[in-house]
Amino acid sequence: MPTPRLAVFAVFLFNGAMFLSWAARMPALANQVGATEATLGLALLGASVGLALTAPFAARICARVGARSLVLVGAAITAVAVPSLTLATTPLHLGLVLFVLGSCGAMLDVGMNVAAVAVTRALDRPLMPQFHAGFSVGGLIGSLGAAVAAGVGWDLTRHLLTAAVVGVVAIAWVLRAVPGATGETGAASADDRPVVKRPLLWLLATITLFSAIAEGATSDWSALFFVNERGLSESAAAAAYVGFSIAMAVARLFGESVQRRLGPYRLLAGGAVVAAAGLALVVLVPVAATGYVGFGLVGLGLAFAFPVIMDLAGDAGRREDGTGGEREIGLVTTVAYTGFLVGPPLVGGIAHVGNLSVSLGFVAFVIAMMVPAVWLARRSRDREVTRRAVGSARP
Repeated sequence: MPTPRLAVFAVFLFNGAMFLSWAARMPALANQVGATEATLGLALLGASVGLALTAPFAARICARVGARSLVLVGAAITAVAVPSLTLATTPLHLGLVLFVLGSCGAMLDVGMNVAAVAVTRALDRPLMPQFHAGFSVGGLIGSLGAAVAAGVGWDLTRHLLTAAVVGVVAIAWVLRAVPGATGETGAASADDRPVVKRPLLWLLATITLFSAIAEGATSDWSALFFVNERGLSESAAAAAYVGFSIAMAVARLFGESVQRRLGPYRLLAGGAVVAAAGLALVVLVPVAATGYVGFGLVGLGLAFAFPVIMDLAGDAGRREDGTGGEREIGLVTTVAYTGFLVGPPLVGGIAHVGNLSVSLGFVAFVIAMMVPAVWLARRSRDREVTRRAVGSARP
């Protein structure tokens, strides 16, 4: 029986591996359905719509039935939906399957983050970056598997079906150890205001929104960028995401000590600067090797955005008995998923007018906007602390 910490890490790994198994084969999927850059961007919109529409309901369901049940449902549907991508024959069909994948991805994301918060509280350690390293390691495994499958000539059906079977076996092994955390208690929360009326949560959501646009652009368009703009083969282009995943995974694995040393807000701002510089390097230097380095810097810089924000959002909703945070995480992830919602068609539309280099240059600017958002979030957090201190001092 695995420990809860290992089980939650495995769920993150499963999510990343399944996602990148199909995302890294995007050139093959585009050829399969006959999609252009613009129509492919619209098809990818399906996954983002599913994410954005399902996330708020997933948070409410999680507060009632628990994280483990939500992970079970999300993982089961994912294992069926990923191989179903091979049945798509048009961009519309692809978009519909991606909608289902996005919906179950939202359930997985909310469930595994709530479970991760429960483990970090039980152990009293800032382990969120390490849990999100599981997603990065999974993404690395998925992208490497895609590169190998493309290199040896596996078709999409054989590749994605194999990935789904391996994923199901892994989830079946760890599921019982995933914390069944729920938030239905009578204890008071850290802040008595509704989540939608707290500026701190909206600012945290904005940071993850910008990060989601950047991560979505990297995962969905990096392979196509190297094929179309740098003239690489599909196998070499699929491997381009590997540098991003390795850098992100390594940074997150050592994230606990880094977060203790720098603090969450300085870590977020510094990472945004590194990521923006890396993506600028990708588009400004027309050399494939430099592009690999640039995407590695993007992975390094964005490594802490999601885990640190999930940690801060969970802490903002913590109750006196140590539970809570589901609805705060739900709000932040819902807004963040709009980055996946607007990112693919935005990048595809700009690429249709110009090219993918112009699109990714715009994404670099979006990443840079994370810096002032982090500064505002820090100020908002300080105001909330002062507000609670004043409220507790009143007779």
